[in-house]
Amino acid sequence: MAIVLLGLNHKSATVEIRERVAFSKAQIKNNAQSLRKLRAIEGIAILSTCNRTEFYLDAQDSKIAVAALMDFIARYSNFAVDKLLEHMYIMEDKQAVEHLFTVAGGLDSMILGESQIQGQVQDAYRYALEFDLSSSVINTLLMNALTVGKRVRTETYIDRQAVSISSAAVELAKQELGSLEDKTVLILGAGETSELAARHLVSNGISSVIVANRTFDRAKRLAEEFGGKAIKLDVFSAYLDQADIIISCTASPKYIVEKKHIADMVKNRTRPLFFIDIAVPRDIEPAVSELPQVFLCDIDDLQETVAHNLADRKREAAKAQAIIKEELSGFFFWLDSQKVVPTIIKMRRQAEYIKQSEVDKALRRIEDITPRERRIVEQLAHSIINRWLHKPICNMKTLAGVKANSIDCYINAINDLFELADEEGNNGQ
Repeated sequence: MAIVLLGLNHKSATVEIRERVAFSKAQIKNNAQSLRKLRAIEGIAILSTCNRTEFYLDAQDSKIAVAALMDFIARYSNFAVDKLLEHMYIMEDKQAVEHLFTVAGGLDSMILGESQIQGQVQDAYRYALEFDLSSSVINTLLMNALTVGKRVRTETYIDRQAVSISSAAVELAKQELGSLEDKTVLILGAGETSELAARHLVSNGISSVIVANRTFDRAKRLAEEFGGKAIKLDVFSAYLDQADIIISCTASPKYIVEKKHIADMVKNRTRPLFFIDIAVPRDIEPAVSELPQVFLCDIDDLQETVAHNLADRKREAAKAQAIIKEELSGFFFWLDSQKVVPTIIKMRRQAEYIKQSEVDKALRRIEDITPRERRIVEQLAHSIINRWLHKPICNMKTLAGVKANSIDCYINAINDLFELADEEGNNGQ
């Protein structure tokens, strides 16, 4: 038995290749029957996101399982196997499990420490169960991966600092303004960067959005997404007094907000006004920060915040690695202990056979036995067998975990010494 990983991600394959190998819930469902029929595979889980598609296998024979799955992926994606292998990575056992735990902890994401992957691992587990693709090994593997993700996010601060320009803008806005609830944001320019920053602000409590853009239709589409108001860019100054935050990212070759333009408007202002200038070249004259109640950050301020927070995340990643190492050890202790399960079952089966046989003999010798006396005899025999088996079973599981390389010797010795039942059901009698 082996745990095998086949996968590709944003580091090994372009989006054109990744999208052909990606699996939605519906696609997993539609292909479940074919997946269940793949040779040498006891269980399979598919982790599919925009950045990766990974197949985790509980395989009877890793070479046969990999070949069968590669043929399936080739048919599904309409890529040749050789082409796929140029972009896919294959890992087994400890390397495969450690990779999954690293992914679940957010340490293999495009943004270090991002938390969305936790829900995606949960989806992989749920789909494997829902479409009858899983096995006890895959179940335990994914449950342990979810434990890793939860521990990393509760025991470290890896996902609590902004590491994108848009999230850094929100972080700085909170520092200057406090709570963002009941605040209004005015967006100058309706490009992708402004949209991302606005999306982060709205998710953090901003209640009102005004979008100004040269192309009014674009402003309208973005404003409608946030339930806001669209205006033409050339009239934005009339709305400055309504705003608490102004995000600017236009393609203007010169300043569109200058100190002299807003000095009169802010001189009687009683609440802070926070400018976020993401444009290059800059949209907002640096001198506006000299005005009372006005705060300004530009792209360099945001990048400095991102760099600082990324350094913090990297330090937290070291703590996450320690959690992964601990959970990895625990998983393989469990996995190795599974090697002795068949022997334990045979020991219990033989003990139960002997117990029942001897109890039946004893009961036949006792005349006029009452139901209570029968229960006492049966419970006595049951207790003796359980107590006698307890230590050997516990020790076998422990030895399987700490002496995995030599556990086969113990298994063979126990089977030989006790003449344990074979698969045909002989009881060694």
